[in-house]
Amino acid sequence: MVEYNPKSWLNLLFHSYSRYVFRRLLPALMYVTVYTSFITYVFYELDINFVSTTSVHSILGIVLGFFLVFRTNGAYDRWWEGRKVWGELVNNTRNLAIKFSIMVPGSHPERQYITECIAAYPKALKEHLREGVPVEMGQEMVEKLKMENLDHIPNAIAKRLIGITNLLKKDKTIDQEQYRVLDEQLVALTDIMGKCERIRNTPIPYSYSMFMKKFIFTFIATLPFAFVTVYHYWTILIVVLILYILMSIELLAEEIEDPFGSDINDLPTDILAGKIEKNVREIMD
Repeated sequence: MVEYNPKSWLNLLFHSYSRYVFRRLLPALMYVTVYTSFITYVFYELDINFVSTTSVHSILGIVLGFFLVFRTNGAYDRWWEGRKVWGELVNNTRNLAIKFSIMVPGSHPERQYITECIAAYPKALKEHLREGVPVEMGQEMVEKLKMENLDHIPNAIAKRLIGITNLLKKDKTIDQEQYRVLDEQLVALTDIMGKCERIRNTPIPYSYSMFMKKFIFTFIATLPFAFVTVYHYWTILIVVLILYILMSIELLAEEIEDPFGSDINDLPTDILAGKIEKNVREIMD
């Protein structure tokens, strides 16, 4: 996630992210420049008798603006919900570590193992929400934590934690009330994972995303005809600028609608996972 000072207008205007967006959109901008230049040349140099009007595109622009607002709001809601869920994960793992540290004596042989499991869970979850836990990382966790070799590594870690909690109750390390308290925290881990998977596996409906892009394409493809007889070669600059604005908004929505990826504007799950591990080890030591 990009870190910035919202009060520094100058830095925001010339931030490197603007160059990143421009590079991403450069092919489309070049195509539209060539397309608009050709139309402008044909109308201007051949003196075609054509009366352009912006009234239709003014109406379409209002409709397109509503679509883009809804598109951006929908994507931002997913991003913000993902941040809230990871906030729950931060709090839950801290609470779980605090309760284990109090309930399980420092000399208990399973105390260090519990620490490793809690610390590994956020790292496994963040990778699971991307392209899946890498094979090497998954195998390392399986061997280190002595887990079953499951495809779903976060589930395997949660299963081990629940199993250890049951053993602690059986050997009288914790009583029934303490077991109930720990069980609630462990269930919350799986609930948090389920919320993340719901966001990750339920993208913006395909038809909506498809028609949004078609709408932008149609709007831009017909826009030169609305300006060409009035602004002549200035039409090229106007159309390219409007395309840059519209596609920048769409690009931003595409980035944040899957908040658990590795795009520039995605959630800083790597940082959060590292912070959780540091907190858990500090609490349990």
